[in-house]
Amino acid sequence: MKLPLFEKTIVVTRAAGQSSQFAYSLQNQGAKVIEMPTIEIVAPSSWAELDNAIATLTEFDWLILTSTNAVDYFFERLASQLQDVRGLAAIKIAVVGEKTAQRLRQRGLQPDFIPPEFIADAMVVNFPESVEGKKILFPRVETGGRDVLVRAFSDRGAIVTEVAAYQSICPKIPDAKAIAAIQEHSVHLVTFASSKTVKHFCELLQKAIGENWTEHLNTMKFASIGPQTSKTCRALLGRVEIEAAEFTLDGLIKAIVAQANTLK
Repeated sequence: MKLPLFEKTIVVTRAAGQSSQFAYSLQNQGAKVIEMPTIEIVAPSSWAELDNAIATLTEFDWLILTSTNAVDYFFERLASQLQDVRGLAAIKIAVVGEKTAQRLRQRGLQPDFIPPEFIADAMVVNFPESVEGKKILFPRVETGGRDVLVRAFSDRGAIVTEVAAYQSICPKIPDAKAIAAIQEHSVHLVTFASSKTVKHFCELLQKAIGENWTEHLNTMKFASIGPQTSKTCRALLGRVEIEAAEFTLDGLIKAIVAQANTLK
């Protein structure tokens, strides 16, 4: 039996080191995968805010972690400040997404709350207690993240402390193999897992190909993980053909497989 993505070339634009499972799942469906990292995860420009929050951890009621990057950078910094997870004993932890929850469990901690949907907005609507007067620590990406959570919690009377835990920047050098495949018009689909991957994809193509970079995209389709990413696709690329119904990487794979016969 022929696999649904047999002989389809798919460009994956996730961060370097974070795309392997996603790429492997696409390969299992028959796809030829080219990884084109459009995100590089690095330390924040300053640790001062996070260090100050760590020094006053016991003052917070909730810790909110919305990505595996937030988990990794928060706990690595916690350890570097000679603090351990026992400092979190009195704090409840909320996470967005099962992958973030898994990363937390790998560090020996159970999340107190995971919203039923894989989007940050669902966190606020379904939060298990009133947040009025509660102090919430929110370690997050330094720039470019959505502020839906902060606004919504603040509107409900919470005192939210946002701190930069990491940065997601555009790689300096585009992946040569991916650029060549795009120029040769041999790519069937490009996948995007965040708005930032779309923005950086455009920046890298412009840097590698020049002003006429958009002319090389006519024969390929674009797949997005959800509505926000789709909005950015339409704004910068003019279109998006596939959108995940469930806003996860597994949901994105399901959507791509369901539309496999449209990838010509």
